[in-house]
Amino acid sequence: MSSVVALDRLLDSRQIWRGQAIGTSSSSTQPTGHAALDDALPGGGWPDAALSEILMAAPGVGELRLLWPTLARLTHAGERVVLVGPPHVPYPQAWLAAGVDLRQLVIVQASGRDALWAAEQCLRTGSCGAVVCWPRQVDDRALRRLQVAAETGKTLAFAYRPLSEAVNASPAALRVTLDARELRILKCRGGLAPARPIATPALAASGWH
Repeated sequence: MSSVVALDRLLDSRQIWRGQAIGTSSSSTQPTGHAALDDALPGGGWPDAALSEILMAAPGVGELRLLWPTLARLTHAGERVVLVGPPHVPYPQAWLAAGVDLRQLVIVQASGRDALWAAEQCLRTGSCGAVVCWPRQVDDRALRRLQVAAETGKTLAFAYRPLSEAVNASPAALRVTLDARELRILKCRGGLAPARPIATPALAASGWH
């Protein structure tokens, strides 16, 4: 006997593929500030109004320097940048030296579900230029909520996660892995991920106390 299965259940379980409706997908991007990375990404930059995951081998491999050019550009344009649940206290002099306007930088100290909720709300408001978060334990559904919130608020979203998560699927528009030597693009919206890694010798620096 045949059975009827709800479409939403199939979508949630990833048993069928959901395509993009014509005219609703966005291919706009924002430059990363790193020429080699912009050249490798479809559209030449971070996918706008979307979630980008940065999967790190370990903290302190240049994960902040990867975003600093973007955050500096946004804050100097008067856009608010929110850090949700950072693992350490940002070192002001390092952020200033990177060109970030600290007057536009907001830090939300939260963890667990509270951090995910805070990041989602900041993204949905559309009042921020970028939201950067450090989710410790997060499932596919929670990541999907961040992706939808970024689309809703038309905001750049960045999530720093452990490199071990690279083996798991993710709804993020962009996924990159980062260590002290190179950056690899695992997934990118609008094109195929390049096979070759990108050398990152200039990124290895810390912006934490």
